Amino acid sequence: MSDMAIDTQALAALEAELARQLALVDSFGPDWTRPRSHPEGHVHDVVIVGGGQSGLATAFGLKRERINNILVLDENPAGYEGPWETYARMITLRTPKGLTPIDYGIPALTPQAWYEACFGAAAWQALDKIPRGVWMEYLRWYRRVLNLPVRNEAKVTAITPAADGIYRVALADGDTVLARKVVLATGIQGGGEWHTPAMIRDNLPRTLYAHTSEPVDFAALKGKRIGILGGGASAFDNANHALAQGVGEVHVFMRRKVLPRINPIRFMERVGFTARYPALADAEKYRAMAAFLSHNQPPTNDTFNRAASWPGFALHLGSPWESVAHEDGQVIVTTPHDRFAFDFVILSTGLVSDPRLRPELAALAPHIALWGDRVAMPETERNALIDAHPYLGPAFEFLPRTPEGAALLHGLFAFNYSALISLGLSASALSGMKNALPRLVRGIADQLFLDDREALLDQFLAYDEEEFVGQWPRPAPVGEAA
Repeated sequence: MSDMAIDTQALAALEAELARQLALVDSFGPDWTRPRSHPEGHVHDVVIVGGGQSGLATAFGLKRERINNILVLDENPAGYEGPWETYARMITLRTPKGLTPIDYGIPALTPQAWYEACFGAAAWQALDKIPRGVWMEYLRWYRRVLNLPVRNEAKVTAITPAADGIYRVALADGDTVLARKVVLATGIQGGGEWHTPAMIRDNLPRTLYAHTSEPVDFAALKGKRIGILGGGASAFDNANHALAQGVGEVHVFMRRKVLPRINPIRFMERVGFTARYPALADAEKYRAMAAFLSHNQPPTNDTFNRAASWPGFALHLGSPWESVAHEDGQVIVTTPHDRFAFDFVILSTGLVSDPRLRPELAALAPHIALWGDRVAMPETERNALIDAHPYLGPAFEFLPRTPEGAALLHGLFAFNYSALISLGLSASALSGMKNALPRLVRGIADQLFLDDREALLDQFLAYDEEEFVGQWPRPAPVGEAA
């Protein structure tokens, strides 16, 4: 969090203004959905798995649609949802500060309104990018001020269909939650798993390496030497963080011979590509995302300059790891140019999106359609990473690859990084959420409505509540002769 003092009076005034704005646009109201009963307990209309920015914003969007029978589940303690206070190690967000990703057009709910209330308008003007800890504080405020229903320390272990269109969501503590719809708002890793090369997994003890997504005891590495495999943005985030924590040397190794310089997200933001991407044909999406994935997201200029300024920093271009071994408690790395000894290594090797890798989807994954199942491309253009992504419908819903899968998957939505190929920058980037969230929320609401269409139509056709109370001929005023 910022070391600046928060203006509590200004923040209270903002919260009062937010309440006024929400009322002005009729943000909330009573439920219209038809409740379900089940012998195992209460049935939620929607359960959202993940209480980070995507899960919180989905919950708010549903409440604005008058869908209040919802619950957000998160495996972390309260206030530590998402990556920001767990494994993220960048100093600031990588996105422009002026984005408005999760406010749904409510001015008092924007990051700028909150920041200015806390620290003043001049502080916002002086800000380059939003610090990581400050963003987490904004999310904590967002959850509190909107009174969103989050259950913390609730790790989902399995999602299985029950009868009558209801899902059982099993938790690690042995409890089960029931829901008509389930949204996987599980972030960057929630659609698959972080990638660990077989060379590392097969040759090193687990105590000598970690992925950038995992906890690292940098205090225990003070004064020591570490190697980082991979040259994306997270590699430089971790290098800078490690050196700031007192690590003696950090060596970053890249297969590429030149640093990545192009960030395709900036183009997508600039030309409306983010909002309109879902309208592309499948082959066009395939080619666009093949190009997108070919770019390592570069570090921000300030992150790179900060890391490179440390005396213990070294960058090795054109230096893939040809082999690794461990000798006398150290990791021995061989590249085409040299041999290195490290006390610890960190993997900035990205992730693989594939629903078959998710333990909570074990019962459903065989029925989920993948891009490799649905889209025919020339063999010269096939991309295994793309083919393993789920092929989603227009509202982030899973689609079936088997006839029996249609009923099993009806009501399951993937609002996480695995939606990248089907729907573009959506849950995978703050810059995509502004357009993606209304699409998701509308799709969930439509499903809930259509599931009950017969009963709702019958109620409509039988509706006879009188609203007009006028009479004709008008009765004579009291005391006047007829």
